[in-house]
Amino acid sequence: AEHQHARYNPLRDDWVLVSAHRVKRPWQGQLEKPPPEDVPRWDPNNPLCPGATRANGKVNPQYEGTFVFPNDFPALQPDAPEPGDSDHPLFQAAAARGMCKVMCFHPWSDLTLPLMSLAEIRAVIDAWAELAAELGASYPWVQIFENKGAMMGCSNPHPHCQVWASSFLPNEARLEDRTQRQHLSQHGVPMLLEYAEQEARRKERLVVENADWLVVVPYWATWPYQTLLLPRRHVCRLQDLHDGERDSLASIMQRLLIKYDNLFEVSFPYSMGWHGAPTGPYLEEDCGHWQLHAHYYPPLLRSATVRKFMVGYEMLAQAQRDLTPEQAAERLRSLPEVHYK
Repeated sequence: AEHQHARYNPLRDDWVLVSAHRVKRPWQGQLEKPPPEDVPRWDPNNPLCPGATRANGKVNPQYEGTFVFPNDFPALQPDAPEPGDSDHPLFQAAAARGMCKVMCFHPWSDLTLPLMSLAEIRAVIDAWAELAAELGASYPWVQIFENKGAMMGCSNPHPHCQVWASSFLPNEARLEDRTQRQHLSQHGVPMLLEYAEQEARRKERLVVENADWLVVVPYWATWPYQTLLLPRRHVCRLQDLHDGERDSLASIMQRLLIKYDNLFEVSFPYSMGWHGAPTGPYLEEDCGHWQLHAHYYPPLLRSATVRKFMVGYEMLAQAQRDLTPEQAAERLRSLPEVHYK
């Protein structure tokens, strides 16, 4: 807790420098503006609201639950042409095709996930699983992710996420596929299944838990209040969860996200995403080395206005954090589970 040391991340096969004493240094850097508290419930000029007109001229339906539509400015398109042949190994290109969708969680712009009911969060989970199965029928990777808050690059305050399906395995997916495969081969048990069992027993990094799930600040966490959401059962993909596990997932997500908001009494920014076994052609392969999990990467460090920057040493050498994962977990664990609002 007092002396710098490095910790190994077996999921990414890299290291993070832990320098807990640095959190005591005075801060004279950039201060962020807290997120606005006066987001209108419905705004006709907000392209994600029910009945609003989007940039491409399409009008949203008067949806009352979740709403999924094709991204109007997709990073991946299904009909992109093949790149030309490379004339040198240092100048390689490959085909990149896919499909991008946007999913609104709720018709109200001022209702983020921690403020939604369990039934409404369960509807989001069901929509995630449906999209994962639908797009995963043909695409090798389906990335579900939410950028919450302007600090994390979210350009619209309406509660929503994105789903990108790709014709290739992205870098993080290929890395996690390799490390989990190696762990199963060497130890005979899926890495994150064993890790969840260890963290449930040790409890020092545990934030919340229930019968089916646990949330920890991982031993190798990089971001200050980073968490890892893990099932207790061996589950490869989101669409494999049964009804009870989906209900308990809604509950533990709500508990975690309320704690996040309560930490600095602000709508807590983060980037989160689900990782599970590859799909498409991989559906016919043995992917038992995979364990479903969700990453939460929040940037806030000291307060609602002071964030962690990944610059300098982090960009040029390796990741570094300013408080131990155990300290972060203890602080999150001690927070109330009733929203400050």
